[in-house]
Amino acid sequence: MGLFARLLGRRDTGEDGPAAADAPPQGRPAIDPAFGDADLARLRAFVGVGSWPAARAILDAAADQDDLTLMVEAVADVTGAEVLLGKLLAAAPDDPLLQLVQGARHVAWAWEARTAGRARNVTEEQWKLFQERLESAEEHLYRAAELDPELLGPWYFLQRSGRGASIDREAARHRFEAALRRSPGHLDSHRQRLQQLCEKWQGSHEQMHAFARASMLAAPGGSPLGELVASAHIEHWLSLPPGEDAAYMDQEHVRAQLHEAADRSVRHPDYVRGRDWPIAHNVFAMAFVLAEQPAAAHLLFAELGDRAADLPWGYWGDAAEVYQRTRRQCAGH
Repeated sequence: MGLFARLLGRRDTGEDGPAAADAPPQGRPAIDPAFGDADLARLRAFVGVGSWPAARAILDAAADQDDLTLMVEAVADVTGAEVLLGKLLAAAPDDPLLQLVQGARHVAWAWEARTAGRARNVTEEQWKLFQERLESAEEHLYRAAELDPELLGPWYFLQRSGRGASIDREAARHRFEAALRRSPGHLDSHRQRLQQLCEKWQGSHEQMHAFARASMLAAPGGSPLGELVASAHIEHWLSLPPGEDAAYMDQEHVRAQLHEAADRSVRHPDYVRGRDWPIAHNVFAMAFVLAEQPAAAHLLFAELGDRAADLPWGYWGDAAEVYQRTRRQCAGH
């Protein structure tokens, strides 16, 4: 039985093992959409209270296109932001940043309508609202790209909207390549492409793994793209039935690939933590747990502290609770 099955009961109904006696005292993990970053937290707060000038000042100070796109994504799931942005756009329809942020908000708003449930459980009304919001999102995003062709953001968010709209393979590839022309190493665009190549969407396990590995190897040491290898193995594991999933992660070549990817990214001396660095650490932590490498996972948990991410832990219920339980168990590796 795998460690993760013992922890979560996903493949077994047994009780959790006791916490390690020497585990350091830690608090309740927090799912922070700002990843503990002060600028992102302030940005979300300003948009939430309708203070666009203050929010705009933070956006205008973005370090580069990657940073700006991440900031826009942080704003995208702020409830009610579409109302504020709609009023602003009525007064300044040719503002590319406003068009981008409104497009990003509509992508997130569309997925809120669909919910995270399985497709068969989504109602007809939810599907209709989902598609309407995606169509509106694409209008705003294409307008932003037209107004400022150098913007990375429209092409990243068009990848997300395109997956929801089930665009064809060629169109999906075009959007990814358009993003990379503006930022070749953009991690979030690679994350979206990996999802597009998953078996559950338009690809296969072979395509997914090949893309993840090729992207990692094409990047210099210290690049965050090593995360893709860990994500691909988690996606493969998720697709397998009980028994086969644990056997898959128990393979030596899977463990070797995970360690290689970590050594080239989050464990590399040249790795630079971005604002959303906890995402990669959480992904690698789960992958190492699944591969029965609790010592490797423990080191990542130690760096993360209470910075839990909704995914991948949220696949099994309360992400903070799952994270806390898994972290505690790995402390006694």
